[in-house]
Amino acid sequence: MKVKYKYKISSEGIKKILVRTTNWVGDTVMMIPSIVALKKAFPHAQMTVLANPWVIPLLENHPAVDRTMIMDKGKGFFNSFKELARIISLLRGERFDLAVLFQNAFEAAFLAYMGKAKYIVGYNTDGRGFFLTHRVTRDRDILSVHQVEYFLRLIGAMGWQVKERKPILYVNDEDIKSTSLMLSSMGIEDNLFVVGINPGAEYGLAKRWPEDRFAIIADWAARRWAAKVLIFGSFSEREIAANISNLMHTNPVDLCGRTTLGQAMALIKRCNFFVTNDSGLMHVAAAFNIPMVAIFGPTDHVVTSPVSRNAKIVRHSIDCSPCLKEVCPFDHRCMLSIEPEEVWEEMESLKKELKI
Repeated sequence: MKVKYKYKISSEGIKKILVRTTNWVGDTVMMIPSIVALKKAFPHAQMTVLANPWVIPLLENHPAVDRTMIMDKGKGFFNSFKELARIISLLRGERFDLAVLFQNAFEAAFLAYMGKAKYIVGYNTDGRGFFLTHRVTRDRDILSVHQVEYFLRLIGAMGWQVKERKPILYVNDEDIKSTSLMLSSMGIEDNLFVVGINPGAEYGLAKRWPEDRFAIIADWAARRWAAKVLIFGSFSEREIAANISNLMHTNPVDLCGRTTLGQAMALIKRCNFFVTNDSGLMHVAAAFNIPMVAIFGPTDHVVTSPVSRNAKIVRHSIDCSPCLKEVCPFDHRCMLSIEPEEVWEEMESLKKELKI
């Protein structure tokens, strides 16, 4: 990949690095190997990540991250403008030697430039080339690679070595203790087989497998595997979880909207198995190597598949898929053609293969 620049970056002169992260949970998980590679390229530099508050738990406990800086624009033009001004002021005070932008937005480059970072590295997209000191050309081929590779190629284009490609997450002790107490209060002890299901997806309705089919799978896990089922999701997905709970004949634990992301991470790490749509929590479970079956429809499994040897994907080859649409304009056959029996067969196969 081509990089346009005037001045080479000397590793000896880099003491403070700013990383602008992506905004989505799944993308941030897939970005983590690039942060690790960047830290190894500059092991003595202080690494600060600038991120939206909802992805901070993915980063704040990672050994490659030294500091986190929260950016929360809130709602409305005035609040956004006020927050941008605050961030620019903070960045100027820090005097970063290097800013690496994994977020492709114009705003990310503008903030780094106004914050007076000495070197600014990023893909030359969104009309922001003027702000970048090192402009990495994004060609067509890179749009068809896995998202982990998409971020890593930005690192590789700069000549920085890449060794690890597997996202790894870390959970803090407080979240582990609080969720352990939570599970104990529900009678879920360490020897109990736990199956997590993740029936939501923030991006849109089209990514969601039907609720009644998740309910069937959850009941089968409870009865056939003697499992306790945990339902994961955000506050906005409470109705989905409630509908699944009402459709089930066994008693799941509905966690939707009842945990922080850090607590959800700790609870997912406790799961023995995970069944999920293509979503942020799917990537969290993959980072913990939780055995999983992931259901794909309108999204591209080549680009966003879970990075884990313990994952199986269920999808059907449909002419219009992947369409990447939030809402299906037709009959949603990419998801509706997937029956519970097919998902269960993959679950049983993986469970037998991994001997769990």
